[in-house]
Amino acid sequence: MEPELRPAEEARPAAPAPNASAAQAPLAALQQGHDFDWVFIGPHGLRAGWSVLLFAAMYYLFREVIGTLFYAAGFVHDEPIDSAPVVLVSELVPFISLVAAALIMTLIDDRGASPNLDRHIESYNLAGPRRVPHFLSGLAAGFAALSLLVTALAWGGWMHLGSASLSVAQAAGIGIVWAIAFLLVASVEEGLFRCYSLSTLARGINFWWALAAQIAICLYLAFTGGGNGAWGVYLAAALGFFPCLALHLRAAACNAAFWQASWVTSTFFGFYHTSNNGENWIGIFAAAFMGFVFCLSVRLTGSAWWALGCHAAWDWAETFFYGTADSGLQGQGHFLSASPAGNPLWSGGADGPEGSLLVLGAILLLLLFLLALYARNRSESPAAARLAARPAD
Repeated sequence: MEPELRPAEEARPAAPAPNASAAQAPLAALQQGHDFDWVFIGPHGLRAGWSVLLFAAMYYLFREVIGTLFYAAGFVHDEPIDSAPVVLVSELVPFISLVAAALIMTLIDDRGASPNLDRHIESYNLAGPRRVPHFLSGLAAGFAALSLLVTALAWGGWMHLGSASLSVAQAAGIGIVWAIAFLLVASVEEGLFRCYSLSTLARGINFWWALAAQIAICLYLAFTGGGNGAWGVYLAAALGFFPCLALHLRAAACNAAFWQASWVTSTFFGFYHTSNNGENWIGIFAAAFMGFVFCLSVRLTGSAWWALGCHAAWDWAETFFYGTADSGLQGQGHFLSASPAGNPLWSGGADGPEGSLLVLGAILLLLLFLLALYARNRSESPAAARLAARPAD
């Protein structure tokens, strides 16, 4: 039997070894001075900024490798990407790269106290409720908004619409291929910006890091020639500054990190489009504005499914159904035919409807539709609800 301890002995702490504190203090100071784990590791694992950078590096590495393999196999070519089959096959490269990078990041990202529930690809803003209804609602909203924009352009004389150039059978076949192609396009862009980047930055960004990201984007454009429509990026960065600063100054601001992340990803979404030929500053700003609306849809619906449907339907209606230019691209094989007329400020010129000032009204209508339909019954995914209760990285 073990000897019985008296109460006084139970309460008395064990005496430290002689000179233990003196011996351990320099060692602890040395360890503290050289322990830089906090730079990379936060309360929830790898810090958000490093996660996004690692994800981006893997995504572009996979794009290079898979793109080279596709090119060597003859699946993709150097000719312009302007037909539905070519767009479809070409978009498989970034889509596969995106999925591969995201799957690897699920093994790296520590997304909370219940890793078995969180470490899957759906945790990146894809696990919300009522996904199919949200996706279908987004499809309808995207087609309707683009149709209203085209109608306004035609009514004002800034667009000439021609008759159908395909038979019903031809239109059905080509329309399906374009639909799959633009579903891939939307999946890639929403996956990059509203799924992985938004969900990851929302758990660890603050105003100062968001501002640093905006400055870096703008400086890059300024020192590399600006790209196409760079002033649209500058405008998006400037308009988000004061709202995000106000959230920062309010210590009790609810989910401020989400809105800081929305500011960064939306501005970067505009920057992402500056490499497109034919873009103007209105089209770039419209892309950033649309990016913010898509972020808002994630906030209101709990997932990116509404944004995915809206994005795909908008592009499909623009390129195939009405036959307009889409960010400077004039697709081959479309149902109707359209051409810009008059002042490019209103017609959009080579950019297409997205380069017209009227596009801002169409995007604003989408925003109001979202608020009217979902704001009263806002639902967040379980992952988003848990992240909202956590301290930031």
